[in-house]
Amino acid sequence: MSDRRDKAHKLFEYVFENREAFNIWAFFSDGTEYYRSPAEPEPGQSVTLRFRTAIGQVDCVYLVYNGQRCEMSIGKRDDMFDYYEYTIPSVNEDIEYFFEICSGSVVCTYNRLGVHKNLNPDYNFTIMPGFKVPEWARGAVFYQIFVDRFCNGDKSNDVLDNEYCYIGEGTKRITDWYKYPDQMDVRSFYGGDLQGVMDKLDYLQDLGVDVIYLNPIFVSPSNHKYDIQDYDYVDPHFGVIVDDEGECLKDGSKINKESTKYINRVTNKANLEASNQLLIKLVEEVHKRGMRIILDGVFNHCGSFNKWLDRECIYENQEGYEKGAYIDHDSPYKKFFRFQDHWQWPYNGTYNGWWGHDTLPKLNYEESAKLYEYIMRIGEKWVSPPYNVDGWRLDVAADLGYTEEFNHKFWRDFRKRVKAANPDAIILAEHYGDPHSWLMGDQWDTVMNYDAFMEPITWFLTGVEKHSDEFRGDLLGNPDAFMGSLRHHMSRFNQNSLEIAMNELSNHDHSRFLTRTNRRVGRLHTMGPEAANENLNKGVFREAVVFQMTWPGAPTIYYGDEAGLCGWTDPDNRRTYPWGREDHELIAFHKDIIKIHKEHEALMKGSVLFLDGRYKVMCYGRFTDNEAIVVILNNDYESQTVSIYPRRMGIPDNSALTCLIQTTEDGYTMNNGSYGILNNVLQVEVPKISATVLCYKK
Repeated sequence: MSDRRDKAHKLFEYVFENREAFNIWAFFSDGTEYYRSPAEPEPGQSVTLRFRTAIGQVDCVYLVYNGQRCEMSIGKRDDMFDYYEYTIPSVNEDIEYFFEICSGSVVCTYNRLGVHKNLNPDYNFTIMPGFKVPEWARGAVFYQIFVDRFCNGDKSNDVLDNEYCYIGEGTKRITDWYKYPDQMDVRSFYGGDLQGVMDKLDYLQDLGVDVIYLNPIFVSPSNHKYDIQDYDYVDPHFGVIVDDEGECLKDGSKINKESTKYINRVTNKANLEASNQLLIKLVEEVHKRGMRIILDGVFNHCGSFNKWLDRECIYENQEGYEKGAYIDHDSPYKKFFRFQDHWQWPYNGTYNGWWGHDTLPKLNYEESAKLYEYIMRIGEKWVSPPYNVDGWRLDVAADLGYTEEFNHKFWRDFRKRVKAANPDAIILAEHYGDPHSWLMGDQWDTVMNYDAFMEPITWFLTGVEKHSDEFRGDLLGNPDAFMGSLRHHMSRFNQNSLEIAMNELSNHDHSRFLTRTNRRVGRLHTMGPEAANENLNKGVFREAVVFQMTWPGAPTIYYGDEAGLCGWTDPDNRRTYPWGREDHELIAFHKDIIKIHKEHEALMKGSVLFLDGRYKVMCYGRFTDNEAIVVILNNDYESQTVSIYPRRMGIPDNSALTCLIQTTEDGYTMNNGSYGILNNVLQVEVPKISATVLCYKK
């Protein structure tokens, strides 16, 4: 923190000393389509880059790229700005660039972090010819569904009591939809399924959802289904059971090969094919509504029930299935896993598990070309006819394989295969840390945006870590930490990856954001479920949602957040959607702020600028050629007067901005008056614990 402040102070001193030479407020460029045209060039295509200055304020601007220094010329001038331009005639390789601005003897540079006296090349702009992301994902509103907890549309496919044994105990069918999750929740089933998703499409469409993201739906023994049993089929417990012969386990039995009910449900091809057909029907219905749907790909590991391993001996004697690697030394799947003891068959349990979990066998791609090809075909299968899903969210994608080098090779091949099958499919990875090496245009399109979205806004508004495991008073309301974190982590994205990054406040791995507003540290086993519902601040939650809907990226709602669902981290974050007990005011608020997000191009694809920041107050702008949006977050318990300089976004003096929405602790108002600019200063008094969104049409 102190290093960042020292650098900022040195920069301000430098600018102040040279204030005659530089009108620094006007300097701007980024990777959006106005400042880079085309924004996503093909190999060999020319690219025009632009840099903005105040009119007549500098002597010259240079574009510096890949070792070349080229003088730019003024291509356009309006009432406020000169726009310097330079066209690179043919882009055939990745380009790294920055700008050099000269006025008299004073020289400074500009890259993704803004103005610098001494350039840090780690933050230079980049161009990756040929790297295109799905246009439909830009600014799209995603909705994440943990299927078992969303809606029970077909009770005939519910997992039954003691249907099978998982991690030492029999399964539980939960009949009270509103019951809190158990501390050991993995084998508790509430009955949510694909028919339930189908039944609620009207609700999702009315909410304003563009893309549905389903947590895993393939055959798996757990409720979360990150332990895949069969990648080729939708789990009939989520799909359709047409043949339901057999018996559940007898009391006291933990031997799954004795569960003829479970074996028939998940190995009978009639059930499996019918379940796949239901997914086809769901995707068709989603597409009819102009929406998209993506699936969760769990390719780093599978599950101990998997037909390739078959630790539970479910497939051992089933017609149409070959022997699993746990069962037989001569199994065709033996090299799909890495065994420590090569002499223990039959029933060899010495395979490697992900993070040591024997229920999550790690897949051994390096030693099995057959496995490698199988998963490539799975990647193609579900984005192709007749399924036609719109892409993949990739679970723990950076962990795949045993080396990072192999990891990159796998995802390069995966991208080629998936994009060849469906060029419009998205490839979106779960990732913590720097994603840059995976976002070079040859692997992932983007990531779940923890570092450049979820974590900074969580610390700034609540001071609570995303699992609710820690409280940091030094980060609560800290503008330097907030802006510094966002600037740094956003710089690791190419612009197109940033514009489709999955911006979530909550998800299935972290506490619910509404619970974080209580600023308490806790988990289900330490605090109990009721504590997650206490001392909430919906005003802070509304601030977060406004930030989510006005920040670059694809805002993603975790099912039930919009209805006031609370919860500590896993498993408490997987409570059922509260049908019949929804917070209708919060749902109405989400509808209105989503509508604002979609109706304003500045929020869908505009540039972003920090306009002001002080303790518990943050102000930023989004702008295009046609409009500018000002967003003010006041997380203080007192009202604040904010003075900003909107000329930086091309808003002239004596203009007026319309208030699109203003939230408070008590609620929110729409179209709440207008605010005028006097002497190039916009002064706005904002209430305590509020978010204010202002708009100017150019």
